[in-house]
Amino acid sequence: MTSNKSFKSRVRARMAKTGESYTAARRHLVPDGPGVPDGADVPGVLDVPRVPGGEPIGQPEALSATALPSGGSSAPTGRSGAVRDVTLSDDVVVARTGRSNDEWFALLDDWGAAARPHGEIARWLVEEHGVQGWWAQSVTVSYERARGLRAPGQSRGGDFSISASKIINVPAERVVEAFTDDDLRARWLPDAPFEIRTSRPGKSVTANWEGRAAITVGVVAKGAEKAQLGLQHGKLPDAASAAELKAYWRERVAVLKKLLEG
Repeated sequence: MTSNKSFKSRVRARMAKTGESYTAARRHLVPDGPGVPDGADVPGVLDVPRVPGGEPIGQPEALSATALPSGGSSAPTGRSGAVRDVTLSDDVVVARTGRSNDEWFALLDDWGAAARPHGEIARWLVEEHGVQGWWAQSVTVSYERARGLRAPGQSRGGDFSISASKIINVPAERVVEAFTDDDLRARWLPDAPFEIRTSRPGKSVTANWEGRAAITVGVVAKGAEKAQLGLQHGKLPDAASAAELKAYWRERVAVLKKLLEG
């Protein structure tokens, strides 16, 4: 591929000039930001909302939730979350990692990745090839799907997760309150088997669903009167349940937006 050869030529030219290793030279040439617009479907990527401490809600291993950060920041690995299910183009993968999907897949096959757990594969990409954390996760998820090790939206453990996100024009504290205040929650999420586990005002909520610790909510303030909500619902038994709850949460989050803004 032309873009791949061009990028490698730039890396090697820098190596010759600076004496750096391939990995070090490539890091200087790869832009920080993933350059994917908000709302894009990306494998193993978490969406913009993040839990306290700056971590996004989601990572490819559990993944299925929200929009990839845009505007110049790299996409770090989160502690839990949901994955979007469309493979990134080779142009994007080459620009961010130095290799195309097929090149990574061949390298991983030679290493025996198909028989290794998700975390070990991602760590190998980081430690042996200098791939940034989020992109190591993304390549790993794409590989696992290509080799039939997981279905879209499915973790290597076999369960499924989904996500929903929404920009809401109210303070972040008000969005979290819509989950934690019983009376307010009943107005947009009536009769739901939703039980609060933990919460941080204006930041995050974790909750049980039908008795299982399955829901993670993150809220990021985008201004005094604007916030982005990202919700992940995990530990789902099959793709049919995931599809049903995906539609459910999309509709409920839309109702929440209308309620809070109205």
